[in-house]
Amino acid sequence: MSDLNAAFEAAVANSKNLSERPDNATLLKIYALYKQATVGDNTEKKPSFSDMVGRAKWDAWEKLKGTEADAAKQQYIDLITELS
Repeated sequence: MSDLNAAFEAAVANSKNLSERPDNATLLKIYALYKQATVGDNTEKKPSFSDMVGRAKWDAWEKLKGTEADAAKQQYIDLITELS
């Protein structure tokens, strides 16, 4: 396992133990970076207009389209480190 992958896994674990809950915009960024790092570009169907949470998550992930997995992992690590 590369150092980046190990650091990413540690950041994922640390994200569950943050001292205070991040605001919704930050939570969406955490979600989107995680999805981009682990799944890649968003290919899922856009949720219906009535699913506001699903749409917000979809939109946040969609904004990262084209971001390399390693870059997304590093951004995720940096964000969780900043929040810790």
